[in-house]
Order: sequence, then structure tokens, then C-alpha cells
Amino acid sequence: MKILYLDCAMGAAGDMLAAALLELLPQPDAFIEQMNALGIPGVHIQRIPSVKCGISGTRISVKINGVEEESLDLHHHDHHHSHGHDHHENPSHTHHHDHKSEPSHTHNRLQDIEHIVRDHLPISDKIKEDVMAVYELIAEAESHIHGVPVSNIHFHEVGAMDAVADITAVCMLMDMLSPDEVVASAIHVGSGQVKCAHGILPVPAPATAHILKDVPIYGGNIRGELCTPTGAALLKYFVDRFGAMPLMKIDSIGYGMGAKDFPAANCVRAFLGRSEDKNDAVFEISCNVDDMTAEQIGFAMERLFDSGALDVFTIPIGMKKSRPGTLLCALCKRENRDDIIRSIFRFTTTIGIRQAEMHRYVLNRTETNMDTPYGVVRRKDCDGYGVLRSKYEYEDLARIAKEKNISLTDAIALIEQNSATPTK
Repeated sequence: MKILYLDCAMGAAGDMLAAALLELLPQPDAFIEQMNALGIPGVHIQRIPSVKCGISGTRISVKINGVEEESLDLHHHDHHHSHGHDHHENPSHTHHHDHKSEPSHTHNRLQDIEHIVRDHLPISDKIKEDVMAVYELIAEAESHIHGVPVSNIHFHEVGAMDAVADITAVCMLMDMLSPDEVVASAIHVGSGQVKCAHGILPVPAPATAHILKDVPIYGGNIRGELCTPTGAALLKYFVDRFGAMPLMKIDSIGYGMGAKDFPAANCVRAFLGRSEDKNDAVFEISCNVDDMTAEQIGFAMERLFDSGALDVFTIPIGMKKSRPGTLLCALCKRENRDDIIRSIFRFTTTIGIRQAEMHRYVLNRTETNMDTPYGVVRRKDCDGYGVLRSKYEYEDLARIAKEKNISLTDAIALIEQNSATPTK
């Protein structure tokens, strides 16, 4: 299983994530050429070698009409980029900048960004969906913070194009790397305050804090904004789980550098490797019921499978007031968790649900179709951990057993006595 692990001990920003992932490619310069050929308005991207605390890495420079985004924002908006990268100010229509002296600067709504991404960028539909999903996380956070509809959120022209470049680069790189699982450390968000167009804001900035709800974060002794809204949104969208580095064999390491210097190396580290263990993260969603019939429980179990459960099972239990009851458990992937929870509430009488995250170890599984005198028989083959085993599909065995009026054991013997040829 291919694993991407992101070390966010110094936070994360769009340009740093892009630079770290870029270093994992065998031909990074070809990717930079590809990015510059997209035609993002006014944008030119450079790959710049950078050294932080003696560690060599890559910094990505995004220039808008020949000038780096940070210097433009500092000049026109008095932003204080404590981390040396993209805190993109996304003010609502209530901001009070005097634009008379800035006739060349316009603002873009989310629909304007979507027009650029969907109608003008020569990228796949999947990557377009990824880009807009990340941007929508940022817009929703700004909408919540400013108390205005998403449609009224404006992105400054310079910051918006810089963010489009960063987000598009990360989405393209993630598509090229195609990890089976993305894991990230807890995110160091920094401490203190950040100065922006609206005044002095606490770190993490309100939009960043909103995006990172339900994500493990921490502060520290470093004063400054270490995680930006763009970095937070990219992590929230792509990371499957947060925690310690999993057991993996490292193939390549990338260092994505920020512009500013700190006592610690200002970088995001990306580790790309493989796990020999087929280790999947699954959720166990469970509840107790004591007022449902066996038929009702059976129907609920069927509906949970329809909602994407990997497995559903029940255990008889004793409940309060000496009542016999049933423990109903469903195993599912992260992407099916919300559907499973809704289905449990809908199809059972429970008023409370528990969740536990687990890791399961599974064998590699394939299916082979066997041509036999009795028709096609499907065989499941499993291997791994020094084990090799096969099993015929029950439905096919049952069909043969019924046709021949024999037992399942005799049906297996009948298949194996005749030459069975795999077709797939």
C-alpha cells in the first residue's frame, strides 16, 4: 500500500505543501513547466532551492504579473506574513479598503474562481473538482467568520491567483502521486497574533481555526502564523487521518520550505513509501437496543449493508433494568461513516451511537472465475503474512449442490476432481 505522510511540525501553507510534494517527483522541472502552461491569469511559478537550518529543500515562488504575491500584499494591504507564505485575506463585502488609489486591483468571488478553474484550466475534471472543493472549504470558513453568504465572499485578485496556483499545484501533484492513504501529523499552528487588513487577529487566524475543527492542532513557543487557511484546507481535504507516522518503508522524502526563518527548520516534510502490511483504518459504529424485534434488527442490518458497511453483526447483551438487549455493530470506511450513522438512527430505535477507530490487517484478495463442467465457479484467493488460501463462492457451491442434490462438501470435491480452468 502506497502511503504519503506529511510532517506538519512547522505548520503548513499551500506553497510549502506544493514544494514538498514536488520534491517527490523524478522530474520536478517538467511539472513547473506544466504549471506555467496552464494559463492561470498573470501567474508565473519558479522552483527555488532553499536551505533552512542546514536542510536543503525547495521553495516555490509564485509571481503575479512579475511580482511575488507576498510583496504585493504587504505593500497594498499591510498583511504581516509571519510564516513567509500565503495567508490569503478573503474579506467580505464589509471591508473598508480605499480602492481609489488601486484601480488595477479587483476582487473575485468564488464563482469567478470557479469560472477560471472549470472553464479555462486544461486539467482533468477530477482535479477541477478537487481544486473547487478545497476553495469551497476556505470560502465557507470566511463566510462563517464574517457572517455573510459564501456568494458575498471576495478574494483579492493577487491573493486569489496565488491561491489558485498553490491549490491547483497540490491537487495535480496528489493526482500524480496517487497514494492509497494520506496521513499527517498533528498541525503546529504557531502562536501570538497576525496583522492583516482587518487589524490584529489571533493565531491561528479565525478562518484557519474554523477549517481545522476536528483536526488535531497545537501551539508552541514559535510566535507567528504557521498554518494558513490554504494549507489548512488542503490538509483537511486530502488527509485520511492524523497521527504518528505509520509503519512504512520510505521511497522518497520532500522538503517544502517557507520564505521566513525560524529557530526550527521552516518546512513541511513529505514522506512517500509503502507498507508491507495491508493495514486499513476502519470505524466500528455501535449502539445498544432493547425494544426492537428480530425482524426489525434484521431489516436494519440489511439497510446498513446498503449504506456501505463492510460488516454488520449483533451480540446479545444484558442492559439496565435487567433487560436482555442487542449490541448492533457496523464496520465501515471513513467515507461511509456519516451514511452509516444516519442509517442507524433511521432504522433503529437507538438515541445514541458510539464510534471507535480501528486498524485491521487483511490479506491481499483476488477473485478467479473457474470454468467447470457445472458452469462458472468463482474462487476467492487470499495471500499475505506467509499465508495462501482459497475458497469457492458459496452461491456457486450452493447452486451445484442443489442441482446434483449433494452436500456442499461433495460439491467442492466434485469441482476439484474435474479440471477447472481459470478464465480471469
